[in-house]
Amino acid sequence: MIEYIKGQLTELSPTDAIVECNGIGYHILISLQTFSQLENKTDVTVFIHHYLREDEELYYGFASKDERELFRLLIGVSGIGAATARMMLSSLSSDEIRNAIIAEDINRIKSIKGIGLKSAQRLILELKDKIEKGGGGADISAIFASKDNAVVEEAVTALVLLGFTKANVTKAVAAVVKENPDAGLESIIKFSLKRL
Repeated sequence: MIEYIKGQLTELSPTDAIVECNGIGYHILISLQTFSQLENKTDVTVFIHHYLREDEELYYGFASKDERELFRLLIGVSGIGAATARMMLSSLSSDEIRNAIIAEDINRIKSIKGIGLKSAQRLILELKDKIEKGGGGADISAIFASKDNAVVEEAVTALVLLGFTKANVTKAVAAVVKENPDAGLESIIKFSLKRL
């Protein structure tokens, strides 16, 4: 799976970008949020969601992992496809979408083209708990300002891949780092597992 593409931005429009990496130009579909962050840049890193179906293969790109994570939450809701999720991220910022879901602001969500009453209700029902518990963009670096963020992020990712929820993992890792500020990656994972 492709995590990100780092290279030279050769073309950019509000809906897509072409990033050249090692002589290959990747066509990437983007939201307006990402467009505004890529504007006036030449060397870029775009985080990728690889969309693969029987009849099509597309790359959706995001300027941040946070936006990509929210996109993945949105497409996990039945009835919300990749095109609709991209439209949502183009109409509102990631924070505005999260806040509207948490506040159960159906009218704000319905204001997005392609989202009707039932879709808005389903989004709130399926995502409110996940977003409140830190899904779709909990900022790990803010929690662990004292520790090397790369090590902490790696530990959190490893534990989430083992099947634990991100909210529980973040709590456990925070406690471990607080008690053992000099702990390495292996120790953080080992001690966190005991708390999960």
